[in-house]
Amino acid sequence: MKKEFLFLLYGLFFVSMGVAQIAPNKYYIQFTDKKNSPYSLDHPEQFLTKRALARRARFRIPIKENDLPVNPQYVDSVAKTGVKILNTSRWLNGVTVYTTHPELLDSIRKFSFVKNVLKFAPAGRQQKDKFKKERLLPVGRNISFKAATISEAQYGAALTQIKQLNGMYLHEKGFRGSGMVIAVLDAGFSHVLTQPLFDSLINDHRLLGTKDFVLPGGDVYPPHYHGRMVLSCMAADAPGLMVGTAPRASYWLLRSEDVSSENVIEEYNWVSAAEFADSVGADIINSSLGYIAFDDPAFSHPYSDMNGKTCISTKGAEIAASKGILVVNSAGNDGQNAVFPWIGAPADGDSVLTVGAVTATGVRASFSSIGPTYDGRIKPTLMAMGQLDAVADATDSVVRASGTSFSSPVLAGMCACLWEAHPDATNMQIIEVLKKTASLTDHPNNYMGWGIPDFVKADSCLTQLLQIRHSKSIMAWPNPFFDKFSIEIPQNISGEVVVTLFSAEGREVFSKVYPVEQNQLLVSGASLAHLPQGVYVIKVSGNGSVSYGKVVKR
Repeated sequence: MKKEFLFLLYGLFFVSMGVAQIAPNKYYIQFTDKKNSPYSLDHPEQFLTKRALARRARFRIPIKENDLPVNPQYVDSVAKTGVKILNTSRWLNGVTVYTTHPELLDSIRKFSFVKNVLKFAPAGRQQKDKFKKERLLPVGRNISFKAATISEAQYGAALTQIKQLNGMYLHEKGFRGSGMVIAVLDAGFSHVLTQPLFDSLINDHRLLGTKDFVLPGGDVYPPHYHGRMVLSCMAADAPGLMVGTAPRASYWLLRSEDVSSENVIEEYNWVSAAEFADSVGADIINSSLGYIAFDDPAFSHPYSDMNGKTCISTKGAEIAASKGILVVNSAGNDGQNAVFPWIGAPADGDSVLTVGAVTATGVRASFSSIGPTYDGRIKPTLMAMGQLDAVADATDSVVRASGTSFSSPVLAGMCACLWEAHPDATNMQIIEVLKKTASLTDHPNNYMGWGIPDFVKADSCLTQLLQIRHSKSIMAWPNPFFDKFSIEIPQNISGEVVVTLFSAEGREVFSKVYPVEQNQLLVSGASLAHLPQGVYVIKVSGNGSVSYGKVVKR
């Protein structure tokens, strides 16, 4: 499993604990069905929170069988054999277990409701962190930089990574992630409770909770520093030092990654964590994790597995997206790997917003993993700053670190702000609008996807799309048109109207005032003939009324 981490180690204090985690044998037990379960699709409130149900209702997502928890009777029967239950998975319909007595699995295999048993090979003892290394550059509390406005000065060391996305625009409009819930799947969140960057997160009770899927019932704070750095890209809120992309959002901190092993069980942990995020009503999952090679090569993923359908974590990510969650995942740091430069799982998911890394000047970082997926889809999806990003140190300072681990949360936080501004948008509409308004929208490629998103354009485009959905439609003919077209004027408009055309990216390309003399109006002008081919939004406003339509330029 290739991790998306590029930075210097802080120490080896966790190694002895990690060995204890990976030495025992762990297994996945697949069940055959969910028959005779005490849970019912008619009573989803028994296993999904009000917020999770509200998301499904908002986007008309039906409750399905994979929403039902694993049959507790099956779980109890397995536990009574003497194995320890680690995590359950309602989406996969199985459980992971731990035991030092493999003979107990013989009894489990005889259960009529058990389909098969998979053994996770124990990893070798590692004496160092498996994450790749890169220098951490200290920034400290005394930051020197040039800022054009006071509002820019508030971002401190994070100014460039937010400004590159035009993210301050939404913040200035008051959208900073309020009311949005982001689940962070990572390796651990050391010092989050004591780092001043997170004071407002904790004091405002927006840290909703934690859960450990590596050592169930364990503490997510001591194990590792990576999650703290990732979280700071979104949640930091210390004006003048560092402000993240979603400083007013609420967060769940979920530990799915075991830093001391490279074992396929971590993909199963990922799915269980994603299920939990769904059940508590998370809007967004940020996962700065990736899975390719494992300590036991028998479990490693060949390139052919990166087809969006094969890997366990990818299956989980696709299900999460089907539940209305925006899944944001780092592309990976293997761009310079001559053997395997491609993205890993779950970044290969078709519904996953896969984020590559660029420098402060918008050039692709050489380490950023590339596409395509094995089945030929363009990946990554979008890019954000991932080289020398501002991230939280263990004390009260900020350091700079590199990796798609950080480009992912930078973008995920901005998505939370955009979604806050447009709550009627779906997770897939958020992705599509960002692609349509990104820097390479007309020429996407497998190095940078659709490019660097522009949240000013995305906001405008989404505004237009949602207004069209909720307004009366304007009829236009001929459609497609070449240099002119006619429209029907709504009966409640008189006097004069303003006819405006917007590109698919939300950019105004034509505007003209017309007197209203009858219910039909000819829209013409030399500029219309020179418009590029494509779809345009028509906006007709007058007498306090606004109507929209679509027209195609040929």
